[in-house]
Amino acid sequence: MTPSPLSGYTVIDLSYGIAGAYCTKLLADGGADIIKVESPEGDWLRSWSASGSDLTGDGALFSFLAGSKHSVVADPDSDAEFVGRLLAGADAVVWSAGSALAECFSPAAIRERHPHLVVASITPFGLDGPWRDRPATEFTLQAWSGGIVGLGRGVADRAPVFVGGQVGEYLAGAYASAAILAALHGGRSQGQLIDLSMLETQILGLTYYPVTYFEMLGRPWRDARRLTVPGVAAAQDGLVDLGCGTAQQWFDLCAMVGHPEWIDEDSPLSITELANVYADEIYDWVRNHPSDEIRELATAFRIPNAPVANGANIVGLDHFVDRGSFQRNPRDGFQQPGHPYRLRPAQLRQPGVAPRLGEHTAHYRAATPVPRAVSAEPPKRLPLFGLRVLDMTAFWAGPSCTHLLAMLGAEVIHIESARRPDGTRLIAGIPVTEEQWWEKSPIFAALNTNKKGLTLDLHRPRGRELLLELIGTCDVIAENFTPRVLDHIGLDFAAVQAVRPDAILLRMPGFGLDGPWRDNPAFAYVIESASGLSWLTGYPDRTPFEPYSVGDPNAGIHALNALLLALEHRRRTGQGVMVEAAMVDAALNIAAEQVIEYSAYGALLERAGNRGPTAVPQNLYLSADIDEFGRLDSWVAIAVATDEQWAQLCGALGSPTWATDPALATAAGRRAHQDRIDEWLAQWCAGRTRDEIVDTLWDAGVPVAKVMQPHRQAELDQLAARGFFEVVDHPVCGPARLSSVPMRLSGGPCRFHTQPAPLLGQHNRELLAELGLTDAEIAQLEADGVIGQAPG
Repeated sequence: MTPSPLSGYTVIDLSYGIAGAYCTKLLADGGADIIKVESPEGDWLRSWSASGSDLTGDGALFSFLAGSKHSVVADPDSDAEFVGRLLAGADAVVWSAGSALAECFSPAAIRERHPHLVVASITPFGLDGPWRDRPATEFTLQAWSGGIVGLGRGVADRAPVFVGGQVGEYLAGAYASAAILAALHGGRSQGQLIDLSMLETQILGLTYYPVTYFEMLGRPWRDARRLTVPGVAAAQDGLVDLGCGTAQQWFDLCAMVGHPEWIDEDSPLSITELANVYADEIYDWVRNHPSDEIRELATAFRIPNAPVANGANIVGLDHFVDRGSFQRNPRDGFQQPGHPYRLRPAQLRQPGVAPRLGEHTAHYRAATPVPRAVSAEPPKRLPLFGLRVLDMTAFWAGPSCTHLLAMLGAEVIHIESARRPDGTRLIAGIPVTEEQWWEKSPIFAALNTNKKGLTLDLHRPRGRELLLELIGTCDVIAENFTPRVLDHIGLDFAAVQAVRPDAILLRMPGFGLDGPWRDNPAFAYVIESASGLSWLTGYPDRTPFEPYSVGDPNAGIHALNALLLALEHRRRTGQGVMVEAAMVDAALNIAAEQVIEYSAYGALLERAGNRGPTAVPQNLYLSADIDEFGRLDSWVAIAVATDEQWAQLCGALGSPTWATDPALATAAGRRAHQDRIDEWLAQWCAGRTRDEIVDTLWDAGVPVAKVMQPHRQAELDQLAARGFFEVVDHPVCGPARLSSVPMRLSGGPCRFHTQPAPLLGQHNRELLAELGLTDAEIAQLEADGVIGQAPG
């Protein structure tokens, strides 16, 4: 049997909570030995159930996240030497605050004492900056990130709503895992401190480059909460999700519901605004048809669509049954998602049994780890320097993966067609009458820095010939078309291997390469509904809202993990690898808690507005501020995660009689009286500005945040201190701030953006000349329309 790519690597898990646990789960799936070092009381996840179900042993979510790991108990007061021996024999360590044990070993001290280690620190704001010690929760981080109002989620006369399901924890874990794999790339043992900020991962995962959009176009992406129509809608027999991400999809929807007269190609309104104008008629049409019929019609019209999954129905959906997307937990028998990606011939480790607390302590106390040596080779400028990537991706999911590759040092060649440019060039609302309108998209500018740009028409034989020649020069070929597109041009894994046997082919289809939904168009929102992410997002008395943001960047960071595992397999064996990183498989993994809770305890998790299972009270409260659009619509997020924080909140409020009621001293008591607590907190906040509220509560140790307009992210002192935004001067659009990567690396660089996103076909001549083409041949290709530098 082929060893898993990370077999032989050892990772110490000193984390506490979902983010670190998911990071080390991904590494365990890759074959690494994970030693989870716990305090005598054990990780809190062992006693966690989102539904509050009574547990007779370890919680089901812990059993999912801890599969194949080893558990070692260490006393914070007496076992420093023992933990030090474990660290000396490891390749990497994952650290987060929260346990008494972790607090004994700061990331900087670990790095200093064990310079060979890759040390990944996961904290809310990062290890430096003015907010480094401030309290935060998943909920307040969403508020600071702008993710709560980022894409207009909610309705205008109610509070906006956060994305349910602790997605930020999983995003942080996936980024941390990818950062560790990048640091270990090439089998190096050169140590590194990775300082990951969960706030920054949420900005990348929950918003759509709003600062760049605002600075380049002078307007925010959205200035109000507005329904995404149809979105999730009620059919005759249940919920269905229909999306309109492009003008063509809106035209097709108009035809599908029998109203072609709604099509107005010259309308000054956006697609979203037009859909809202006709929302009542669209919802009536959906309500009068069964969901299967709607989805069949939508598929025929090439309109993105999906069922709306939840913990109860998801394992029975035909696509997931056909693909074997769920499996039984090997210890406890509940249903859990399979791996978030698939590789061949490389093999991921099959999920193993989660360890009992301290199950492996005696073994590791008796063992003598072999200390790792520090490489004498100086570190390269960036971990992926020397890797060449052919980037055939478009829109968001694929380019977000290849963008990270480019930011970490890889040479990335982004292929478009002059006849059909990357879709993100077309979504900024720039009139086609403007000169070089296709170069003015802030989304393309933000997603494609550090890349080279090449245009090739792959519908022409000469374009396909040149593509194959380029493949011969590349380590990685990445694409995110629906499977039928590559089928049409004949570019499968066998074709790639015929040109370059050791190449990695990274495919990122929405729903996978097989199954009944394989050819369905997949935008973020339908992936979110199909996986269950939408189900937990929204008000309890309305149909769910799609997050409309998580599906793409989540797919991108999981694809990066898969690709780095494939590269490690190639380093060891010389073999090329086929990687299938379906968007929906990545989404199923970060939504895993729903199916786990239902199959383990019979509990269906439900959306609850801005309340959630991890903190009580947890909600948004209206302040006295008038927002920048002239509305009384400025909110703060407050989340009390512990009884100690409740006492601190009471003190900050001046210990009013209602707050000091003994019935509220415990989480169970507060949960029973949430409505009353919300009424008092809303009254207290209503007479104060957001600055007053944040200053009062944060100084008292209570997690609190302003609900930021996303285009104001760059105003946060913490992000400025860490240099998260970097000014990039675009040759057509001029300078603008762009987000970078969500971690600082001890080995540098200080700046990640090295060049602006390429103009259409900017590097045609350079790249084709490298293949041996003469100036005359390149000119003929342009005359024939095989290449070009303007749409047409």
